[in-house]
Amino acid sequence: MSLALPAIAVEANGSVARWRRALNVWIDAVEDGWAVPALIVGFVAAWMVYFSIAYVGGDLHQDVIETWSLGRSFAWGSTKHPPLMGWAARAWTLVFPLTNWSFNLLALTNAAVGLWAVDLITRRFARGDKRLVVLLLLMLLPIYQFHAQRFNANAVLLSSWPLATLCFLRSFETRKAGWAIAAGLATALAMLGKYYSIFLIAGFVVAALCHQDRRSYFSSAAPWVAAFSGLTALAPHLVWLAATGAQPFSHAIAHHVGKTSAAALLEGSGFLLAMAGIAGIPGLIWLAMTRPRLGRVLNDALSLGSGLRLLAMIGLGSVVFPALISVIFRTDMPPLWGLQGVFLLVIVIVCGASYQAPRDLTANLAAIAIGIAAIAATVVAPLHALYRNYVPLSEGRNFYVPAVAELDRLWRTAASTGLPAVGGDDGLAFAAAFYGTDHPRYELSLVHPHELQLPGEALTAQGWAALCYDTDISCISGMSAVAARAKHSVQAGFTLRTNLFGWQGASQGFVALIVPPATAPSTAPPQGPHDLSARRRLPRTAN
Repeated sequence: MSLALPAIAVEANGSVARWRRALNVWIDAVEDGWAVPALIVGFVAAWMVYFSIAYVGGDLHQDVIETWSLGRSFAWGSTKHPPLMGWAARAWTLVFPLTNWSFNLLALTNAAVGLWAVDLITRRFARGDKRLVVLLLLMLLPIYQFHAQRFNANAVLLSSWPLATLCFLRSFETRKAGWAIAAGLATALAMLGKYYSIFLIAGFVVAALCHQDRRSYFSSAAPWVAAFSGLTALAPHLVWLAATGAQPFSHAIAHHVGKTSAAALLEGSGFLLAMAGIAGIPGLIWLAMTRPRLGRVLNDALSLGSGLRLLAMIGLGSVVFPALISVIFRTDMPPLWGLQGVFLLVIVIVCGASYQAPRDLTANLAAIAIGIAAIAATVVAPLHALYRNYVPLSEGRNFYVPAVAELDRLWRTAASTGLPAVGGDDGLAFAAAFYGTDHPRYELSLVHPHELQLPGEALTAQGWAALCYDTDISCISGMSAVAARAKHSVQAGFTLRTNLFGWQGASQGFVALIVPPATAPSTAPPQGPHDLSARRRLPRTAN
């Protein structure tokens, strides 16, 4: 493997030479303070173009609109997750509109904050080219764009983990109260993002205990100030957990615990192998750029500086601890949950090396990263949009907006008030809450597979609606059974077809159930509660 191939044409092609000179000027400006911001802003801009084009016929992922739904009212938690992702979505929509592009920008802004924090850590151990190499290697992985796009409890850790790590490093190095407080608050923020962050905290503790300066650190006030500030910041959430019966833990146990010992062993081993493979990609690229002798690599690994040893221990802990927990408690442990910690290992691999990559290979790496983003935005994105017009996304995202528009139309026909609550299929219910004209409340008691839970009298009096796929018989029958208990109800079927700039593609059927407010007479269409004859075909327009 070599990154030297693009340099072959430099002498023969003046335009290539000019391009390389431009890259060299940019790389030389790293310590001037503008090269890294330019790289991160360019990264966000390129992938915003990609998402805008690639998903012109598709809406936001279910996780993203769930995040918005959970953040509609300020709370210290939800039935599934800690509150940070909901808070971020709520704060974002105080400034930006409730649209697909704004939430794509939120996702990429979160990734940009993470990359910026990674650079703040990197610059403590390296200068110049290596700072850019760390960021470029991370940008080559599908973490800070595709994984980040699903802004959820996993993605929010892309920014909170590097910030917490930076504050912990500074606290360990300086022992100052300010950095200790910052470390505690940043770590609490990571925990409010996802409880998985307990592995980061465990990494901090083990790394400090194994460090040669552990005595002076633990004899200072820094670790205790950090612990106190972190627990103080978490106190409202802990109170909420106690008051609500620790609902997120119940959800996690119900959905992720209970594997057999053999399956758990495979899960933990698979996690280790997958994380090693993911971190191994930038590691191999770095070795291909530098071509060091094996003895030198081993010597560098055994003689890491104080800060890098801390990072290495934290990075190893973020991989080993989840695998052990998976085996011991027989839980799920998909590698997707550990992607936010890859930066730790990449920083150690690059900054721990006593050698530099040749400048021309650093320029080549930059050209490859820029070229991938450019090709993705201009070539891959249109092809993806065209492909998904005929082969819809599995989550049904190609139909969210028009399906919700038809649900709104049916509700307006049946009731004169705004739609207060929505249920049915989980993803469609979140979509109706996000894209609906009235932004109805996502009602858990009406969501499949919880269709046998009867709504309260207040909800029945206000009215509600549900949306199911026409092939989901369980969802339809469950919602119909709940709707049949109301005085008036309407059930209507309709079919949608994707339409990309006039090219009609795949179709999908839906069933809507409308329960008008009990206090108002129904003005619903004449079909009965089980009449599926009404069919409406809407074009899938770009959102």
